Amino acid sequence: MRLGAVVLTMGNRPEELRALLGSVAAQAGDPVEVVVVGNGVRLPELPELPGGLRTVELPENLGIPGGRNVGIEAFRPEGGEFTVDAVLFLDDDGFLPETDTAERVRETFAAEADLGIISFRIADPETGRTQRRHVPRLRASDPLRSSRVTTFLGGANAVRSEVFAQVGDLPGEFFYAHEETDLAWRALDAGWGIAYRPDMVLHHPTTPPSRHAVYHRMVARNRVWLARRNLPAVLVPVYVGVWLLLTLLRRPSGAAWKAWWGGFREGWRTPCGPRRPMRWRTVWRLTRLGRPPVI
Repeated sequence: MRLGAVVLTMGNRPEELRALLGSVAAQAGDPVEVVVVGNGVRLPELPELPGGLRTVELPENLGIPGGRNVGIEAFRPEGGEFTVDAVLFLDDDGFLPETDTAERVRETFAAEADLGIISFRIADPETGRTQRRHVPRLRASDPLRSSRVTTFLGGANAVRSEVFAQVGDLPGEFFYAHEETDLAWRALDAGWGIAYRPDMVLHHPTTPPSRHAVYHRMVARNRVWLARRNLPAVLVPVYVGVWLLLTLLRRPSGAAWKAWWGGFREGWRTPCGPRRPMRWRTVWRLTRLGRPPVI
């Protein structure tokens, strides 16, 4: 199985980026081809890799899904056949501490024909701890338990190329937040499975998602877009209403609430992209996996 990797960077962590690339180069088995995308920035000088390294410098910041889509297209020349069988997506300040992660990805995809996406475990390099929000399921108290899940972690995962060929790329218009769940729901609706695998680890410093200035607005806007794009009409207000209630219960600060409410309104007033509501059997599948699409 041929593996490629997409690394998106804003150019502000050159040493961490080189360390990540070194950890990819150290992977056992066939070398992994890497595409590094500079999201609106010039890239620093980067090392040569055994599997090859290609770089793309975008003239403007396309956001996380838009930048990663450019990386995906690098493995699909002129919109034709993919040159790799699966793509790893790795945060530029991450690091693969084990040298057999790529081989585990190959073995897992080979053994489970219906598996479309693998979500890695993110662990702090200093403490080894995994934040609860980095376990993509509701029952997140045991981060060392593997399971089938309904979404995945954007900066630490592997996706079969067939998934992109069948259901399309990440939703570029999201810019930041919830783009993984949008792809996950489309993949599940097409019959693919998603697995959380704690034995495939990416070291990443512990950071709060709210460090991004756009966090509250885009989380709210994209949550509405996610529902409008993917859910049966009757579930859209239920899903959005539950998240509105949860946000109120969390008692955000005045500034955070103002940004969140602005994004919430934007989500209803602006185009969300193509609407392809999932089938009811997919709703039931999500429910059986422990996360019905209303929570």
